[in-house]
Amino acid sequence: MADGPLAGLIVADFSRVLAGPLAAMTLGDLGADVVKVERPGTGDDTRSWAPPTTPDGRSTYFLAVNRNKRGVAIDLATEAGRAQARELALGADILVENFPPGTMERFGLGYDDLRDAHPGLIYASVTGFGRGAGAELPGYDFLIQAVGGLMSITGDPGGEPMKVGVALVDVLAGQQLTSGILAALHARTRTGRGQRVDVNLLSSLLAGLVNQASAYLNAEVVPGRLGNAHPSIAPYQTLRCADRPLALAVGNDAQFHRLAAVVGLPVGERFATNPSRVRHREALATALEERLGTRPAAEWVGLLTGAGVPCGLVGTVAEGFALAEALGLDPVVRQEGAASVASPIVLSETPVTYRLPPPELPG
Repeated sequence: MADGPLAGLIVADFSRVLAGPLAAMTLGDLGADVVKVERPGTGDDTRSWAPPTTPDGRSTYFLAVNRNKRGVAIDLATEAGRAQARELALGADILVENFPPGTMERFGLGYDDLRDAHPGLIYASVTGFGRGAGAELPGYDFLIQAVGGLMSITGDPGGEPMKVGVALVDVLAGQQLTSGILAALHARTRTGRGQRVDVNLLSSLLAGLVNQASAYLNAEVVPGRLGNAHPSIAPYQTLRCADRPLALAVGNDAQFHRLAAVVGLPVGERFATNPSRVRHREALATALEERLGTRPAAEWVGLLTGAGVPCGLVGTVAEGFALAEALGLDPVVRQEGAASVASPIVLSETPVTYRLPPPELPG
């Protein structure tokens, strides 16, 4: 029995792939009863996105965002299926969907089709480019990374634009959708009425560009690729040591002066302040690598961390999980042969719970 902060709420999850399912799973982690609706026979697209798979053949992609859900197969192409789906929607507190705009309306399951019969329903949608002029455009994460500018600032200077190594735009949109749903739930406690929550991938990406977007909007700076360097802070990048790269995240002048003292770098006028270091970033990187190259990266991590300089090794995903384990963060949830990343949300009174593994596709 769920006893989280959202216990007692029912979520009808009509979404597929990543952004919508991630939002629905987060609601499930927080105690909501989530019913995942899938196509009979094939199910969520990600069930066939493989390899990699588990030893028993399940897609690891699907397992990533579908725990804490009950499964039901409904054929929305049939009248009986649409009637079943409508019954589910009208009995839910929250509906999550990420079909192309107009799809749910064709099934008689659009917001306007349901709100009169269920004025308390929170109807949460994810689209690629909104419901206006971009409604017909396909909303794939890689495409949004390209056209939204993220790829233009990712990669080596002068090199090919690169996507991020995970579907980051979908993740951002899923988190924004969750925030919108929780805000709508709070508003419902005052008004008794639900509302539509709309999130689109392009707007989520633009909001996620934060300082890079602000540089363009307020200083007319169109940012480009800097590799692992930062446009406004130095040194805030990877630098070569004797054996492997070291990640330095020096965020202020005091940290830099401690770094300089440890590695034996004369500060001088060029490196005394952050704006000056940014202007002379190449010379600074060269000078630092000359000194860092005398020792293995792990030795520098020990010395610099002890001096209060933020730094670390450039690790693999496996090493990232190992670090979290070593720090006691309990990053992995295991449920009936399926593993997933634990929720990062920690609540002191109503903690996240893990009640159900990702559902098998109903027959």
